[in-house]
Amino acid sequence: MIIDEEVDSLIMNTEEKVIKKLKRFSLETQQEVLQFMEFLEFRNQSLKKKTDISALEAAGTLVGCLEAAEDLSTNKDYLKGFGQ
Repeated sequence: MIIDEEVDSLIMNTEEKVIKKLKRFSLETQQEVLQFMEFLEFRNQSLKKKTDISALEAAGTLVGCLEAAEDLSTNKDYLKGFGQ
């Protein structure tokens, strides 16, 4: 397909540009670029792992931070006759 070829061409063009520019840098700068790429890879993996979290995890430190009346589920008078 034409679209697939255009995407492949764009990817290769980008890869070629990165490699061409990388070769112009000193070895020390190339190592910094590599470290940055490894950081990006690590960050992306961490973000993928964090996509599926529970409501409790999302609430984090907010859980239990408020003073309030008891939960209605523990109030026996409130539950009297429930489900009958």
